[in-house]
Amino acid sequence: MFLDYLQIRVEAGHGGAGAVSFRREKFIEMGGPDGGDGGDGGSVYLKATRALNTLNPYRHQRIFSAGRGMDGEGSLRKGKNGQSITLEVPLGAVIRDADSGEALAEMLKDGQILRVARGGKGGLGNNHFKSPTNRAPRKSQPGEEGETRNLDMELKLIADVGLVGFPNAGKSTLVSRISAARPKIADYPFTTLEPQLGVVSVTDLDSFVIADIPGLIEGAALGAGLGIQFLRHVERTRMLLHLIDISDPLNEPEDAARIIEKELMEFSQALFAKPRWLVATKLDALQDEDRRDKFERLCRDRGLTPIFISAATGTGIKQLVYRIYDELSANAK
Repeated sequence: MFLDYLQIRVEAGHGGAGAVSFRREKFIEMGGPDGGDGGDGGSVYLKATRALNTLNPYRHQRIFSAGRGMDGEGSLRKGKNGQSITLEVPLGAVIRDADSGEALAEMLKDGQILRVARGGKGGLGNNHFKSPTNRAPRKSQPGEEGETRNLDMELKLIADVGLVGFPNAGKSTLVSRISAARPKIADYPFTTLEPQLGVVSVTDLDSFVIADIPGLIEGAALGAGLGIQFLRHVERTRMLLHLIDISDPLNEPEDAARIIEKELMEFSQALFAKPRWLVATKLDALQDEDRRDKFERLCRDRGLTPIFISAATGTGIKQLVYRIYDELSANAK
């Protein structure tokens, strides 16, 4: 199961206590305090990695604790520091403090490190408290408590192109045709139950990432169908492809465009404002040429160039890939 939101608890280690100790050695007349400092508690870090694309590793374990610092000892021996821990998260994870709502970071770069809980400092031993008036201090410090935090982790996939449209509009078929991704494909709605990523190779050195999300239906913003919970996964895309099944006699192209546009707008104005191309799919199954004319008028009304493809036969697929790549290259960040 695809997991893209959860809450975990992280607990940094407690600092070790400083020691109260006095130097006592044979043949040495003057002793003195020699209590060592406590070790620092371990911290908790998050690290972004390309090796993950879901939050599934945290499905069963939600509490993570770093090691406690060891207490100091005599002869100025410092306690051993507690073991820090590093938790790997997928690229695109948004980290927030669950209690305050504060946004801590967006993990967007491979190898990015974020400390989310600082280990407590070790306490000072009595060696630090000697003075001309107190040559035998029996005072030391306890270690500090480590930070404890409840963290909300929300995953927003990182892709260049996002696919939107009705269920069975041909999104999964297109992804399987132009990339190595193999999403589930069938003749019934909602075959895509979780977001899918595919890497589209244009040349040996050039590629882009495409994201397919479960299909939307009218009323998705109110929870109909699979709802709009997956739209967050196309929020970071640079452009959208709105796929419309031109062969479906039950859905007019204008209605298919209007319904999806309404759902996008209700979810996020920023998402609605992204560059969005209309793509007519299943050209091989088209029987009514009037639907082709309607789609062309629809595109002209929006100032768009009509795009027709058939993932089944390959018609228009290569041209679409190159057009997307050219558009991304022309608007490179």
